Amino acid sequence: MTKSIAGWALFDWSTQPFFTLITTFLFAPYFTSVIVGDAVHGQSLWGLGQGAAGAAIAILSPVLGAIADSMGRRKPWIAGFAVVAVICMALLWAARPGTSDVVTTTLLLIGFATVAVEFATVFNNAMMPSLVPKSDLGRLSGFGWGLGYFGGLVSLGVMLGFFMLPEVPSLGLSKIVHEPERLVGPFSAVWLAVFILPLFLWTPDAPAKMGIVAAVGSGLRTLGTTLGHLRRYRVILRFLIARMLYNDGLTAVFSFGGIYAAGMFGWNQTALGIFGIIIVIFAMVGAFIGGWLDDRLGSKPTVLLALAGLILSLAGILSIAPAVQAGTGLFSTGPEKAMIACAALLGFFAGPAQAASRTLMARLAPPDLMTEFFGLYALSGKATAFAAPLAVSLATSVFVSQRAGLMAIIVFLVVGGALLIRLRPET
Repeated sequence: MTKSIAGWALFDWSTQPFFTLITTFLFAPYFTSVIVGDAVHGQSLWGLGQGAAGAAIAILSPVLGAIADSMGRRKPWIAGFAVVAVICMALLWAARPGTSDVVTTTLLLIGFATVAVEFATVFNNAMMPSLVPKSDLGRLSGFGWGLGYFGGLVSLGVMLGFFMLPEVPSLGLSKIVHEPERLVGPFSAVWLAVFILPLFLWTPDAPAKMGIVAAVGSGLRTLGTTLGHLRRYRVILRFLIARMLYNDGLTAVFSFGGIYAAGMFGWNQTALGIFGIIIVIFAMVGAFIGGWLDDRLGSKPTVLLALAGLILSLAGILSIAPAVQAGTGLFSTGPEKAMIACAALLGFFAGPAQAASRTLMARLAPPDLMTEFFGLYALSGKATAFAAPLAVSLATSVFVSQRAGLMAIIVFLVVGGALLIRLRPET
């Protein structure tokens, strides 16, 4: 493995704690259960916040991608958005229950961080085809996702081992004012700032084509032309529509998974952290295996297989009812063990679904429009990104049930998979 590939893959490692620690297993449940103080209402607010961030990403990603293709270089964009993400995550330390406007401020910080990380990912993804031959794209994407999940696993282990599990957390943090949970933001910020550096030091960037002012005009004209001639890229368009739906469902699963588990079983941060470690381990293994399958079976069959597994796993989770009597130990009741098993399977299939989708886009997109099409790829992941969180939010509020909220996610996975089946296999 070359240093350029290692530097590129470490981008996934650097950003994964934002998703693992903040938006899924540690900070999101802390926001809903402690800051808001009501799991159902908190889940609804979180869904609205993530939906708003998704709308911003959907609108701006293709525009920024087109401008970057005209400009040539991608690293300056990645650096700029990384700075925004680091600042927003670091400021989450101030998310203390009971302080003025804490709910609104926290949602805004999470929203801006989400937008920044997703924008940086657009430009990092667009660098893939310049690093390896087309025949090796599946393994490269799977390696990146797998390394990212491993980064999430290590960061989760550090937070649990030093700050969540001990009676007296490291650095003299106080559990009374929830300092270990609030540390998740600054910790993820430092992690991103440190581990993104190899990308800038080791991985070559595309040569500069023109200045930013000229690139804006050229990029917007190119994007307009591409959108006007999307019928020429019919296969890509169909893929983007399919991914738009199933990715909404997949993103919602991770956004609300920890929140759902905390509300159903009353798990504390320690239990949620261990729950997260189990899921991330299986997701990491799934991503590596999925990359291998991708180069052998093809990207489309790999995604379809993963989606089928996700649907079955999520259906299993939603069929679980809370234990009638509380257990005496960690995950000691039958329903809790069933939840762990289904969530592990869900994690295993999530890795290939994400990695093979990215590979399929890299295989289909024209080389000279790679960032623009990855902008459209981000658009497909976010154009209706408000829809899944909003559907979860509405269903949760209407039925006053977290389970009803998550049932909406299955619809997105099923419809997206059905559309992908009709896609002509890539050559």
